[in-house]
Amino acid sequence: MHPIHEGVRRFQAEVFPGLSERFAGLAEGQSPHSLFITCSDSRIDPGLVTQSRPGEIFVQRNAGNLVPEYGRDEGTASAVEYAVAALGVQLIVVCGHSGCGAMGALLNPGSLALLPRVASWVEHAAPTGAAVADYGPARQLDGAIEHNALRQLDNLQTHPSVQVALAEGRLRLEAWVYDIASGSVRVVGSVGSEL
Repeated sequence: MHPIHEGVRRFQAEVFPGLSERFAGLAEGQSPHSLFITCSDSRIDPGLVTQSRPGEIFVQRNAGNLVPEYGRDEGTASAVEYAVAALGVQLIVVCGHSGCGAMGALLNPGSLALLPRVASWVEHAAPTGAAVADYGPARQLDGAIEHNALRQLDNLQTHPSVQVALAEGRLRLEAWVYDIASGSVRVVGSVGSEL
């Protein structure tokens, strides 16, 4: 049996029964308190890192935890708009992480020669590449990871639903960097009202 099928079997037999009342309520709708935007990297589990239960966080994942400026990507924009305007989340976290392959590819574009769609997507992070171009090799990747997370807060503010919620004082944006080896999380920037 494939590991993913075995996981579903264990979930249904061992986990779901203890959470059946919670899921019965969630079947009626959701009201997450936060939107968590992070990388597609398999080493990041948003629910585990934040210790959130089902229904508490709305998650958007993509290579490099990117939020293109409004009008440049419908997929991410639709998740942001729905989370803010329909679900009323109070916090948006953009969570970068150590060893990010997308940021590594941004710094070494030749590595994406056989991945044209990934190369096109990573171009959304071009301002980050320019910002860390003069960093030394030892600091460049970590600098890109942090700068990229911060840059996404700027990009989020180009989205109309975010602009309205920030103006009304009902939304906060935070940029995080998660270190996979240590489990540490650093808040590297924020915008908006205190929670």
